Amino acid sequence: MKKTMTFHRKKIWMVFLVCALMLLGLVGRLVYLMGVRSDYYYQKAEELHERERVIKAARGQILDAKGRILADNKTVCTISVIHSQIKDPQKVIEVLSKELEIDTDTVRKKVEKISSIERIKTNVEKSVGDVIRGYELDGVKVDEDYKRYYPYGSLASKVLGFTGGDNQGIIGLEVKYEEILKGQAGKILTTTDARGVEIDQIGESREDPVAGENLKISLDVDLQQYAQQAALKVMEEKQAARVSILLMNPQNGEIYVCVNVPEFDLNDPFILNTDVDTSGLNEQEKQDLLNQMWRNPCLNDTYEPGSTFKIITMSAGLEAGVVSVNDRFFCPGYKLVDDRRIHCARRTGHGSQSFVEGAQNSCNPVFIEVGLRLGVENYYHYFKEFGLLKKTGVDLPGEAGTIMHKMENMGNVELATVAFGQSFQITPIQLATTVSSLINGGRRITPHFGVSVLSSDGTSGRKLEYPVETGIISEKTSETVRGILEKVVSEGSGRNARIEGCTVGGKTATSQTLPRSANRYISSFLGFMPAEDPQILGLCIIHDPQGVYYGGTIAAPVIKNIFEAVLERV
Repeated sequence: MKKTMTFHRKKIWMVFLVCALMLLGLVGRLVYLMGVRSDYYYQKAEELHERERVIKAARGQILDAKGRILADNKTVCTISVIHSQIKDPQKVIEVLSKELEIDTDTVRKKVEKISSIERIKTNVEKSVGDVIRGYELDGVKVDEDYKRYYPYGSLASKVLGFTGGDNQGIIGLEVKYEEILKGQAGKILTTTDARGVEIDQIGESREDPVAGENLKISLDVDLQQYAQQAALKVMEEKQAARVSILLMNPQNGEIYVCVNVPEFDLNDPFILNTDVDTSGLNEQEKQDLLNQMWRNPCLNDTYEPGSTFKIITMSAGLEAGVVSVNDRFFCPGYKLVDDRRIHCARRTGHGSQSFVEGAQNSCNPVFIEVGLRLGVENYYHYFKEFGLLKKTGVDLPGEAGTIMHKMENMGNVELATVAFGQSFQITPIQLATTVSSLINGGRRITPHFGVSVLSSDGTSGRKLEYPVETGIISEKTSETVRGILEKVVSEGSGRNARIEGCTVGGKTATSQTLPRSANRYISSFLGFMPAEDPQILGLCIIHDPQGVYYGGTIAAPVIKNIFEAVLERV
């Protein structure tokens, strides 16, 4: 009996001890939650009773070289509904469907959906938002935000780029300088009860957005408009597929003009700029057409430069000492390289001529001979030394690289064709940048649009810096190249770019696209002024012109006219 009572007593104490330990554990847990973790759970409780609505930040403006606004913000509204606060759902559906011009069933699905907040439509015109606000409908929120607006429409569309529905950059400078332009979004916090209904006594708290910084670029609106009109004119006259024009400062790399016609409307960038019938196309095919329309051929696409590339062969030959201005050549109308007869543009030949005259005549055999004198290894060395095997670093996305033979695959025939600008491909921006370094004394500059970043209130700013490489070629070689190219314009194939009272240097080109049997051409002219101290470099490329297609005949006058417009503004 005594033994049984002792057993029961032990059992009671054991149960008591277990209960005490459990109680102690619960107390410890309570202390931990209320003390150590109190901030965490307080924050979680707040989040459960707070509804957040984002306030978009005003995106920074893009300004041209003279401070004119190229990309701005337009006030629009976002219309949302809060299911738990709607008192008359049918009226809400009717009003929103009518004012927003949205199908009733679409609105109904969103209004009847049980969620903390449901967005009906973004980028609504402010006037429409004001009308909806005037109805004073319970559960309908009208928040003001921003939509990107481009005052000049299609001007420099493939440079500026555009933003999406979330106001984030998609292409062009808008995406390249996203971190500078985007700003910091704000938010509206509304306190609600357990059912999600706003508590009127507490109201809303607001965190204001921070506007993005402004970007000032080197592009000049007046010159861009003039060049765009000139490009459209020559494209129409020659029934060309497209025309590109670059205008830049060869001393510092600032780009004043970048035209690629046809351009597209920045305020409606999802509408094709061609008459292509898209009714039978699937979504991927439509998107491919849009992607093609948005491309910037000056840096996204490569092409065979043709005779404008003879400037590179000329510079390499002079720098290496394998040719001089006094050397003489004989052109019978072709050059025999190994077992290949490579023709000159003038099939009857130029006869005996100096190196300078060979440049004036754009004689292929002369430049083939210079290339062969350099040899594959030496030519490839200069090709690399001049920066042609790397990208320029231009401040736009999607720059393409040079497509060139590997050195081990280059024989004399490949070397000969490269020497006068065929059988490889580069971008227009690469050609313009490389030639800039050969005429500015040997400094490889970085082409760019961005000049400075300014605070949204204009009280502060900082200048943007870009890499410069020196010693590409000697000043003496650079001076000789400038002199030869001035002769090309004053006395040779580039005479249609001559300007009275101003020295102009340059080089014409007429290259045949692949397949050669298609008889399609790319006509171009690269020029600079003044020849003795270049401050402006221009490049015009006309793709697939009809009728007369020589670069000296149709592209050189375009650059001449643009240069004259520049001189009028000085």
